[in-house]
Amino acid sequence: MVAIIDPNTPAALGLKAMLQELIPVMDVCTFGSVGELAANKPESFFHYFVALNVLLENRAFFTERRSKTIVLTPSAAEEAQPRGFHSICTYVPERQLVKSLLALEQGAHAGGRNLPPAVGAHRRVLSDREAEVLALIVRGFINKEIADRLNIGLSTVVTHRKNIMEKLGARSVSALTIYAVVNGYVGIDSI
Repeated sequence: MVAIIDPNTPAALGLKAMLQELIPVMDVCTFGSVGELAANKPESFFHYFVALNVLLENRAFFTERRSKTIVLTPSAAEEAQPRGFHSICTYVPERQLVKSLLALEQGAHAGGRNLPPAVGAHRRVLSDREAEVLALIVRGFINKEIADRLNIGLSTVVTHRKNIMEKLGARSVSALTIYAVVNGYVGIDSI
């Protein structure tokens, strides 16, 4: 289980949705304060994603749990990061935040090897051509560029894209990116 401790409810819910997309078998709970977390067996959580202001107000609590704590910071500047804690800057475009979360997941969980088997193993749901289109989508290519690279028509790319979204139940490029990295269609460095 993962805990998000952030008094900003929309931010906490957005991060929760991203984490559940990234690691579908993981339960994610949100808390507006450390008091709420403390009332819900805080030691049962594998990781804490905590807003910087919450960390600063409750430093002793999180220092004891440093290896499990990821601080959500408004700045990527090194001097703005709390010493001794893993940090993720949340004031970045969605694509960059997804990449940071994927890098964290890949590093912390040894490329998925430390996650439950259901996450690492996936059934083959995409055709070879759909997998090629998916890889190009998550690398940031637009439909016209994908058509040119694969030497197929623009309408064919649109059809493949629609089929990929339907097959994966994805609603955004971020969701496709998470799926593609977690399931080995692209490396984290190529997005």
